[in-house]
Formats: sequence, C-alpha cells, structure tokens
Amino acid sequence: MLIKNCNIIFLDRIEKGSVLVKDGKIKEINPKDNTETEVIDANGMYLSPGFIDVHIHGAGGHDTMDGTFEAINEIAKTIVKFGTTSFTPTTMTVSVDAINKSMHAIKNAKLNGTDGANVLGAHLEGPFISPSAIGAQNPGFLQVPSIETYKKMVGDCDDAVTSITVAPEVDGAKELIEYLSKKGIVCSIGHTKATYEEAMDGIKCGCSHSTHLFNAMTPFTHRAPGVVGAVFDSDITTETISDGIHIAFPSLRVAYKQKGTDKVLLVTDAMMACGMPNGKYGLGGQDVFVEDGAARLESGTLAGSILTLDRAVKNVYTNSEYPLYDVVKMASYNGARHCKVEDRKGMIKEGFDADLIIFDEDINVKKVIVNGKLVHEA
Repeated sequence: MLIKNCNIIFLDRIEKGSVLVKDGKIKEINPKDNTETEVIDANGMYLSPGFIDVHIHGAGGHDTMDGTFEAINEIAKTIVKFGTTSFTPTTMTVSVDAINKSMHAIKNAKLNGTDGANVLGAHLEGPFISPSAIGAQNPGFLQVPSIETYKKMVGDCDDAVTSITVAPEVDGAKELIEYLSKKGIVCSIGHTKATYEEAMDGIKCGCSHSTHLFNAMTPFTHRAPGVVGAVFDSDITTETISDGIHIAFPSLRVAYKQKGTDKVLLVTDAMMACGMPNGKYGLGGQDVFVEDGAARLESGTLAGSILTLDRAVKNVYTNSEYPLYDVVKMASYNGARHCKVEDRKGMIKEGFDADLIIFDEDINVKKVIVNGKLVHEA
C-alpha cells in the first residue's frame, strides 16, 4: 500500500510526502521506486500516527466490565472510527471477581487481536482508591491496597496489566506501589485526597503518572499545593480529559505550559455511550445519563466522558497555540511511551507498525489503517 500526496505528521514537524506500507509495517518514507498496486491518494490531507488511548472504559454500547472478548472487540471497532488505533481497556472499582473476569477478556484481546484498535494491556482504575475522592466509582467495592488482593484480581493475567490508578495516602498503598512499579507496571496517582507531601511520597515509592489531572484529586492552592501541585513540581507524566467539560481550556493551557507537551497524554475516559445517542447508560453498575455532551450520575457527578481522541486533538489544537504535531504527539507517541511500545508505535517511522490515520484540516478522520490494513473509511 502506498499513501501519497499527504502531509506527514512527524514528532517535530509536518512534511509533504508519501509512505509505503508493507507486511503491516511502515517500509519506506518517500520511496523512490514503487510498483505498489494499492494506492491511497490523501489529496493533501494529514497522515498521522494512530491515536493511543490509555484511559477508556467503553464505547459503542459496551463496557470493559462486561467481561467478554466481544465487548472489548466492539469497543475496539467503535473507537477506531475516531482514529484510535491502540488502547488500554480500563476497569472500574467493582468486585475482585468481576475485575478478574475482565482481565481474562483483555488478555485474550491483547494476544489474539481485534477487528478494530489494538489492545495493549489493561488499566486498572481502582479498587485501591480513596473513599473521599470516589468520583463515579462504586464505594461499595473499595479494597484495602495489598499485594494479595492485587494477585487475586489479576490472576494469571498479570502480564496484561499496563497501569493502575492508586490513592497513595491510603494505608497499604505505598507497599503496593513499590511492588508494582518494580514489575514495570505504571502506578498512577488518582481518585485521591492526598496532600502535596503524601503525593510526593507516592512518587518516591514509584508512582510515575497521574490519572485525569485536576479531576478527583486535591487541587492546587497557594498554601496547600495538593496532588496537582505535586504533578507540576515533579517530572511524572499526566493525562487530561480535554473535552472542555472536565477541565476549562485556560486550565488545560496552564497545565500544558507547566508540564510541557512531552509529559501530557490526551485520554478520553470514555464510557459505553461514546459513539452512541443521548440517553441512559451504565458505568460500574451505576446509572449514567448522557446529554449536552456530558455523562453524569443522577447526583450530577461526571461519570467518564463521551469524548473521542480526534475531538480531543481538535479541542486542544483550536484552544491553544501548539503546532498540530505537538498536539498529535500528546495523543500518540506519549501514549506509546506510557505503554512501553514506543519502539514500534506512536510515530511515523520506517520499521514501525503501520497504525495510521488520514484526516482533514478540521481533524475529521477519513481513513484508518491498523497493522497495515485499511479498517475504516469515512
């Protein structure tokens, strides 16, 4: 497959050119000799690395907690239409048995592939979080952080865990963070009432990321810098739900200026209503009502989002001064690094997996290629 007449989005620039794809990989950029019969003319549109979503619960009417390969596959098929070519299905604070069941479905999808976006592993959001920063999680299923409970949750799917969200101030959390971070699992500070000092202790123990910056964490104030202050005052990475609902755009700009675009990932935190009409849905066993672009519990608490990564990119691009390649990096390469696959994903580079998107000036996705195969055409 030859993709010609495109504006190629590299990590640090955009250049006109063409890309040759062979055997699922990017074989050559600007090939001189080519007899390829399958040619895609991008007509001057952008060719971008596929987006990588490291925090997503569901889409297309399905949820990670459905606990089946079919559910993960349907999520993968829905989000690929919006340019997401890889993701980490995200669990909730539910029963240990339900998490274990979902882990088997995620591992199956990681090993055997899907009909849409690649599954890179699982993100466990809870159950080792603070009852005082529960957000839309279910307080009835909170667990005291322990290695033993973690092992029960993941069972023989330990090798399919990419990351876990933990409140570092909860008793037992620090020991678990040390254990998991030594195993190469990304420990992320989230759903937490930690002070600045407690958050910094968590970082010393091995936390290297923070979950949905500003949301469900202690805010930054001039005398109590909180978790937000610890994120700003350390070199850990963070993620933002850039829908203009979870965080105001001026606050996003402040965060990006503080952290730099290398340290922020764009995520959706999407739930099953993503890609679906308004109405009543579920999340972690709780009713969620979707209207006016937001997903909320009956209490009004935000319950995930219905954001897609193409819209997140557009929102940040149109509400900041960053060049498009910087914004795309936050939705692709930074996620690849988080999932430790930056040696083969997240960039348009020879030898890398051919996970590619073609989109227009308004970031409307026109074509999506996963592992060298055209899987979606608008």
